[in-house]
Amino acid sequence: MGDAKKKKTDKAREYSFKECGKIKRPDGLVMYGVKKYTFRDFVEAVCARYSKLLCYTVYGGEDEVSFSYQYLGFKVHAISQYLLNMGIKKGDRICIYGESSPMWMMFYLGLTSIGGIAVPILPGFSGKEAIVAMQDSGCIGICAQQRQFNSVRNFVLENNYEIFRLEDLFHLPEDVRGQIDDKNFLSLPGVDITHAKFSLRELNALPLEENDIASIIYTSGTTGSSKGVVLTHKNIIRNADRDSFEYFVGKPGMRVLSILPISHIYEFTIGQLLSMNCGFEIHFLGKPPAVSVLMPALKKIRPHVIQTVPLLIEKVYKAAVAPVIKGEGSLAKFYRNPLTRNLIARLIGHKLHSTFGGKLVFFGIGGSALDREVEEFLYRARFPYALGYGLTETSPLLAGCGPKRKQHKLTSCGKVHPDIDMKLLEIDSTGVGEIAVKGPSVTPGYYHNDALNAEAFTGDGYFRTGDLGFIDRKGWLYIKGRCKTMILGPAGENIYPESIESVINNMQFVQESLVVPQGTGLLALIKIDIELMAKSLKISIEDAKKEAVKYVASLRGEVNKELSAQNRIDSVELQEEEFERTATQKIKRFLYPKKKDGSGDKKS
Repeated sequence: MGDAKKKKTDKAREYSFKECGKIKRPDGLVMYGVKKYTFRDFVEAVCARYSKLLCYTVYGGEDEVSFSYQYLGFKVHAISQYLLNMGIKKGDRICIYGESSPMWMMFYLGLTSIGGIAVPILPGFSGKEAIVAMQDSGCIGICAQQRQFNSVRNFVLENNYEIFRLEDLFHLPEDVRGQIDDKNFLSLPGVDITHAKFSLRELNALPLEENDIASIIYTSGTTGSSKGVVLTHKNIIRNADRDSFEYFVGKPGMRVLSILPISHIYEFTIGQLLSMNCGFEIHFLGKPPAVSVLMPALKKIRPHVIQTVPLLIEKVYKAAVAPVIKGEGSLAKFYRNPLTRNLIARLIGHKLHSTFGGKLVFFGIGGSALDREVEEFLYRARFPYALGYGLTETSPLLAGCGPKRKQHKLTSCGKVHPDIDMKLLEIDSTGVGEIAVKGPSVTPGYYHNDALNAEAFTGDGYFRTGDLGFIDRKGWLYIKGRCKTMILGPAGENIYPESIESVINNMQFVQESLVVPQGTGLLALIKIDIELMAKSLKISIEDAKKEAVKYVASLRGEVNKELSAQNRIDSVELQEEEFERTATQKIKRFLYPKKKDGSGDKKS
C-alpha cells in the first residue's frame, strides 16, 4: 500500500464512528462522527470517512453537476485560505444571501473553518430586511446571488463591503465594484476563491474553539421583528451529530433531496450537516420546487430522504388523497368502514410513496404543526413520515420521532431530545405551560441585545421558547400553541387558535385559515381553494369566487358544531389574498391582528 493511500485509510479510521465514540469529554457528551465540535473538524471528519462518495449533485438534466466529499474538502480548504490571505480574521462577519446550492455550503464551511462568522439571510428577505441584519451584525462582506445582491447593492457599495458572487464563488475586487449595475453582476471579472493554494498546516494552526460563534441568524418569525440568534460551533454540530443516530440510522450513499432554504437552521442542521455526517448524497433542484420541476426530479433522483414543511404534504393530501377517501366512490366507502380503513389507507399510501420516487425511508416534517387529519392518514398508511419540534435558537431539534409506526404517538411531535433538559413554566390547570430548555444546542443569547436576553432566559438559565406544551409521563411532547398567540377568553379561559384552525382546515375546499381575536370574540379568516371548488362544482372560476363568499359564511355553523363552547368562532371572513409566510411556511400572525373596533383592517 502506498504512503498516500495508507495515510487516507488511517485518516478514515481515525474518524470512524467507533473511534470518535471512544473520546471522553469533561461535559459527559458522547460523540459520534467528529472529534471536536467545530466546523473545521466536521469538514475533516466527513471528507476522511466518505472521500470517494458523492456529496452534492445539482439536478439539471444534461447539465447535471456532481462532486465527491474529497472534492468538497479541497474547495473548502481553498476558500478558507483565500479568505485568510485577504485578511479575514476570526470574528469577522460575512452574510450569505441567496438560494440553496453547494456553493452556499462551501462558502459557509470555508468561512467558519477559520473562525469567521456567517450571517445567513433567507433568500426571501427583502433588501430592507437584509440590510437591517447586515447592519446589526456588523458585516464586512457579502456572498450573494444576483437577484438578492441587486436588492442591497447601493448599501453594499456605499459601505465598501467585500463582495463574493455566490453563483461561481468569485471575489469581485475593489477596482471592479464601481462597474456593478443591476444587469452585469454575473459577467464581471473576478478571482475564483476555490482555486487558492492552501496549507493545511497553516489552516489547522488557527485557533478555533467549540464555543466560538459560527452563525448569527436573523429570523423573520410569526410574531414580529427580526432578532439575531447567536449559535456556536458546538450548538449546531452537536445537534447534527447526536441526531444522526437518534431517530433514524441511514446508510452512506443514500440520496437526499434538498428543497428548503439552507439559510434556515432546520434545513442547515438536519438536511445538510446530518446528511453529510452520514455520508448521504445531497441533491439540489437548482430551481424553485414547482410541480413541473419537482415531479421529474423525484422520478430521476428517487430520494431516500426528504426534509420538508407541513404545507407540502398537506397540499398533496388535499389534492390527491382527500377527494378519494371523502368522495362517493368505492374506496371512500371502504375507508369509512373501520374494518377496511387501514387497508385502503395503505393502498393509497403505497401510491403516494411511489409519487415521491418509491425509495423513501425518511420523510421529515418540521417547521410548524402538521394537520391532525393528514397525520392520521399518514399513520394509517404507514408512510415513513417523521416529526420534529425545535427553534432557530436551539439549533434546532428539541423533540422528535422517527419514521417507523411504533415511533409515533398521534398529535405528539415526539419525545423530548435526550440532550435537552426541558421543563414547563407557569403550568395551568390542564398541565399546559411554557416550554423552557437547557442543553448543548441552546443559543447563548441574542446578538447585542441584553434586554431581550434578560426576557428570554429564566433566572436559572433555561431558555424560554415562547411555545406552550404538555409533556406526558413517558416524555411525549404535545405543542398547544404560542404564548403570544394564545387568546384569553372572556371568562379567563385559555384559547389556542391553532386547535380551532385545525378543525376549519379539514372542511371541504378550505386551503388554510387563521383565527384572531376580534373584540370579545373570535374571527376566522378562511382561504378557499377556488380552483378545487370550481372543478368539484363544475362551475367557472368567476362563479367559484362568488360561491366562496357564501360558502365561508356557512362554515361558521359547521365548524362550531365540532368545537367546545369557549372555542366557538363568532364571525368568518373570506381571505382572498395569500397569507404572508415565514421561511418554514408558517403564517406571520403578527400581520393579522384586528382593531378593537372590529373593522378588520390589517396592519401594514
